[in-house]
This record gives sequence, C-alpha cells and structure tokens, in this order.
Amino acid sequence: MKNILTLLIVISSFGAFAQNDSATATLPEISLKSVDGEDIMLADYGTNNKITVISFWATWCKPCIKELKNINGLLEEWIDEYDMELVAISVDDSRNAVKVRPMVNAFNWDFDVLLDPNGNVQRALNVANPPVTFLIDQNGKIVYTHTGYVEGDEYELEDHIKRLIVSSDETAKEIKKVKKH
Repeated sequence: MKNILTLLIVISSFGAFAQNDSATATLPEISLKSVDGEDIMLADYGTNNKITVISFWATWCKPCIKELKNINGLLEEWIDEYDMELVAISVDDSRNAVKVRPMVNAFNWDFDVLLDPNGNVQRALNVANPPVTFLIDQNGKIVYTHTGYVEGDEYELEDHIKRLIVSSDETAKEIKKVKKH
C-alpha cells in the first residue's frame, strides 16, 4: 500500500511538472543562419512584443510549401491587423539547404527564413517531421502547436492569433482598472 501511494505521488508530481513546463515553454537560445547568412538568435523572436508564427518546413515537403504559400497570401493583412511576424525554419540537411534560398526567391517570400541543417532547433522543440507550426505570444511563450497541414489550417491558426489579441486586450483593460483604483 505504501509503495502504491508513493508511486501515485511521483506520477502526479511528474504530471504537474509536465503541464507547468509546457504551459511556460519558450523558444530555445539557439543561433541559426538566415538565408542571407546572418546569425539570428531564435529566442529573440519571443522578446519583441509581437505575436510570432514559426513554421518548420523543408524544400521536399509539399504540404509545408502549400502552408507557407497560403499564409504568405494572408501575411500582409495579418501583420497589419495582429502585429505579428512569420518565421520559416528549414529543416533541410546540409545537402539540400542550398535549395532553400532559390525556393524562397522563386515564391517571393518576404518573411524571415532560417536554416536548421543540423536539426538543433528541431530536436529542442521535439519536431519530428514538418510541417509543424508554433504560435508564440507577445511574451515569448509557446501557446499553440500544430502538426501537419491541410487546406484551411491557416484559418484555424488565425483564430488562435485572434484569441491572443483578445486576451492581451482584456489584460490591458484589467491593468488600467487596477491603476485607476
């Protein structure tokens, strides 16, 4: 009986830790190269008070390319309406990484594209296969993750972005109320 009780305590403690950890997950402190060869610290995207969408993709992944094309078609509107940014992280290995820049140029993508040829970020965020999309709130917390892509998933992503805007607006109103009193 004592062993069962101890086991239950350990399991519940682990569950509470896992829940707490995922609810406060942030971007890892890993430096990546942009397609222009610039060093970019991934965690910096979580410190600029913007909503950030991070999409893991590969040049050989048709659903990834479709997702990025569809989001790109909405991106200008989303930037204006939600003050957000899109970052695409290529998981192409070093042999295929040379295909990334020509593809970005061919599709005329005007958002940050980073390279993760060694899979460091992919491992840090437990990304098995692309496409995988992360939504980062204005405070740098990972608040939503989606694996795979089917036509229309970008609108589900937009719904999650809208909820962040509503949530931050409500928080701002509450802060103003507290300051008035």
